[in-house]
Amino acid sequence: MTKQPISRNNGPKIQQEKDTVTKMIELYCRKKHRHKELCEECTELQNYAHKRLSLCPFGEEKGACSNCSVHCYKPEYRTKIKAVMRNTGPWMLIYHPLYSIKHLISTHRSGK
Repeated sequence: MTKQPISRNNGPKIQQEKDTVTKMIELYCRKKHRHKELCEECTELQNYAHKRLSLCPFGEEKGACSNCSVHCYKPEYRTKIKAVMRNTGPWMLIYHPLYSIKHLISTHRSGK
């Protein structure tokens, strides 16, 4: 019995999602944990988020994770990423306006 290879999503949309989540986690760590570099907890969350994006079954056709029917995050990480998004959402408009606008458009489109 042969295992099927795990496909890795590395297209432009997945990369944009990875960049956005990285910016959000960096901002969260700087504001909440008062670290200039990512702390161990935030590094772990970032690595987990990147892994989940790479393994997303929808690939380049994915919408926003918040509107997804498949919740691939473990409950612990889902709670953490929700806290990151809740705390950094308003700040993203100031620090990274292009990322936040692209994310809002993606969320709006996938919610339909």
